[in-house]
Amino acid sequence: MCKDHADTHDTRHDSAIARRGLLVTGAAAALTLSTVSFANAAPSGTSGPSGADGNGSGEQTRTVRGTLPPGSPDFVHLPVEVPRGVREIHVAYSYERPAMPAGTQGNALDIGIFDERGTRLGGKGFRGWSGGARTEFFLRADAATPGYLPGPVNAGTWHIALGPYTVAPQGLAYEVTITLRFGTPAETPKPVYPPERAKGRGRAWYRGDCHIHSVYSDGRRTPAEIAALARTAGLDFINTSEHNTHSAHSAWDGLWGDDLLILTGEEVTTRNGHVVALGMDGGTFIDWRYRARDNRFGHYAREIRRAGGLVVPAHPHATCIGCNWKFGFGDADAVEVWNGPYTVDDEVSLADWDNTLVSAARSGRAWTPAMGSSDAHRDPDPIGTPQTVVLAEDLTRDAILAGIRAGHSYIAESASVSLTFDAAGGRGSHAGIGDRLRVGPDEPVTVRLEVTGAPGRTAHFVTDQGTLHTATLPESGTGTVEWRTTPAYATYVRAEVRHAPKTPGLPGALAAFTNPVFLGE
Repeated sequence: MCKDHADTHDTRHDSAIARRGLLVTGAAAALTLSTVSFANAAPSGTSGPSGADGNGSGEQTRTVRGTLPPGSPDFVHLPVEVPRGVREIHVAYSYERPAMPAGTQGNALDIGIFDERGTRLGGKGFRGWSGGARTEFFLRADAATPGYLPGPVNAGTWHIALGPYTVAPQGLAYEVTITLRFGTPAETPKPVYPPERAKGRGRAWYRGDCHIHSVYSDGRRTPAEIAALARTAGLDFINTSEHNTHSAHSAWDGLWGDDLLILTGEEVTTRNGHVVALGMDGGTFIDWRYRARDNRFGHYAREIRRAGGLVVPAHPHATCIGCNWKFGFGDADAVEVWNGPYTVDDEVSLADWDNTLVSAARSGRAWTPAMGSSDAHRDPDPIGTPQTVVLAEDLTRDAILAGIRAGHSYIAESASVSLTFDAAGGRGSHAGIGDRLRVGPDEPVTVRLEVTGAPGRTAHFVTDQGTLHTATLPESGTGTVEWRTTPAYATYVRAEVRHAPKTPGLPGALAAFTNPVFLGE
């Protein structure tokens, strides 16, 4: 294949031009740059223009340079006129990353692409996103860089989407190089998605990790490596959750089995928080290009549910830019309270979630169950630390999601930790995790926790008043703790198992915790 350097063009977009292209699309503002054009490929049997040979093959390249000012909108669209006969699009980009003093944000620029069907919010034009994880990508009919979708390269106006995540005070100088390769396209393979059922053990407790990243977004592990690590961690199910792309949904062929259910999802990564779309139909894409002020999240929460999935805000009190959850929890099916190895922001998330339980306990209204996931990206991030342990009727997508939605689950730091937690009243009344024990306000209730795999840890019973009972577990790691109360004294009870504190006066890191049992009629 011949590359014609004479056909490489350099186009500059300064900030003044960029400002004149500012569009507000009803959601996040977008800035549109000047269009980049290419010559048509030569038809077969003629002399090829600009490096194309007589079979209409060859390639053409354009390079665009510019600077984005501080305060740029969330997305910058670079239109590219793609002529007929293109077999492959290749895009490479770079940008200046000056050293900045402490407390001042530097430059960070994300990238993705939309095809000729357009950039409309929630439209069909999405063809891939890699955020800041890659400096180049390609796509063609039969293959694409992970994070991008293979498919036809049709003629029309495509858009490279740039996302200035942060911009330094002196601006963000960037360079984008687009190469079109001409020729006859191959066939697009039909995607194969994981089955919705594994063999399972019937009604049982199943362990899963629902927030994991691979090379299909900003992770470093392949799907095969993740599947192997999930099995080693004793997991029964996992959920794919790549940032702002569903390209990994078809990347698990041959990796599932009777012992591992693979759910397909997405981490919808907005500028006002991240949400795990858990267990959607394979091939479902959820748009992320909005902020809380745009009043669009409710629509996309419904889109997740229409695709059979759950809406799970992730790491709501994380400290990274754009990670704090600002959409509220009215549309949430569950909330990720514990994200990766236990840290201070998890403690804040746990306390914040616990504060929401009182109104549900007294009113009987719906409540939001808690979850935990690893958010693992690369070595040495452990898969399955933590993990959500779900009581489900079987190892199927519908059964697992139903168990999570009902709060029939607890969260453990590893497969070595197991809990049984319930409450019993008079006349044989009984309730398990996520359920309500319907007894009178002054009727005695016995709460019982059984623990294995937690040597020397402490068990805590937490209510709407706070922690009301604590016991040290045996060095063997196996023990039972009981406590008596009444619904008048405790509107709900949940259990925590903690490590010894490392800092005096602060609680130790969690080893496990349960969703609550509600008490009262």
